[in-house]
Amino acid sequence: MRILRLLLRLITLVLALAAVFFVLSFGFWYIWQDARGRGPQTRYTITTAKLGRALLGLYLKYRAEDVARVARPGDASEITFVVEPGEGVGAVAIRLERMNLITDSELFRRLVQYWGADQDIQAGVYVLRPNMTMEEIIGELQHGRVPSVKVTIPEGWRAEQIAALLEELEVTSAQGFLDAVARGSTAYDFLRDRPAGASPSAEGFLFPDTYELPRNAPPERILDILLQNWATRVTPEWRAKVSQTGMTLYEVVTLASIVEREAVVASERPLIAGVYLNRLDKGMYLQADPTVQYAKGYDPVTKRWWSPMKQEEAQTVVSRYNTFLYPGLPPGPICNPGLAAIQAVLQPEPSEYLYFYAKGDGSHVFAKTYEEHLRNEQLYGGR
Repeated sequence: MRILRLLLRLITLVLALAAVFFVLSFGFWYIWQDARGRGPQTRYTITTAKLGRALLGLYLKYRAEDVARVARPGDASEITFVVEPGEGVGAVAIRLERMNLITDSELFRRLVQYWGADQDIQAGVYVLRPNMTMEEIIGELQHGRVPSVKVTIPEGWRAEQIAALLEELEVTSAQGFLDAVARGSTAYDFLRDRPAGASPSAEGFLFPDTYELPRNAPPERILDILLQNWATRVTPEWRAKVSQTGMTLYEVVTLASIVEREAVVASERPLIAGVYLNRLDKGMYLQADPTVQYAKGYDPVTKRWWSPMKQEEAQTVVSRYNTFLYPGLPPGPICNPGLAAIQAVLQPEPSEYLYFYAKGDGSHVFAKTYEEHLRNEQLYGGR
């Protein structure tokens, strides 16, 4: 038996050495064939990089079936994919896998490395399909950039303002975009987390950012790019904190939209969010001016969407969005808040304040009682 075990170990060792010899031999053979193709006048030096590429080629040949596999064979739908400036191949590959455009991000990255296409994938807008192979997607990312334009969407804009900008820059139709926003989307879980009977509108989730957007694109494609960005920027870790607030994600975004319009000084956002949360806890009306401004809509006289609220409009603008007339949060977001406003609601600054009043310079003065608030109003009301 001892002799048999020794014999088996010897056979295993011989097989292992044979496998190593085969891999190295294939690598040297590949390099030799490559050198022959270069012509007799070219000196060819074996380097670690060239040997590594040969071994990578062997690995990709072994994974040939996986390389050729498409994510969704019967799905020819067009998906807009945006490569951000400075984004590396690894990050691109991970996003492609998350969007079900490829099946294996690491294998995709190795294929790009083998082709030496790392530097050929430039920032821009591309149109891809789930039924494309990895090689086809790499080729598209090298040569398939579509005409695009840089668009900056500021924090606190409502959908109508965004739509007008998109049409002005020849990205898409304003009305078409507004129709797409009103229909919303069921493709994203964060858009499904809303109270029963709430509007399906994507207002509040059109993430404020600077984009490279395709020109003359279908409005649904532009909406999808903005929603993709929201899903990326408002991370699952951030969304996990929502349960700690006692609100739904939709309610958090709704309150964040009010904070976005109310706060001018960035450092005041968490404190303003805390005041609104205190009022909600006590069953008080929010009495937020921006909700009346939103309900008023476009003012043809001032030609503005956010005309300052007149004191009497707190009672005369009849709308469920008017938080002077209706308790609790409005039915939905009044604008599209940025990360800072969302974070302010998730991590408000604790205080006993129930009121704040604009000082006229963008900042606010805060009060715990109504009497104190009235004094602040007298002090700063004439400014």
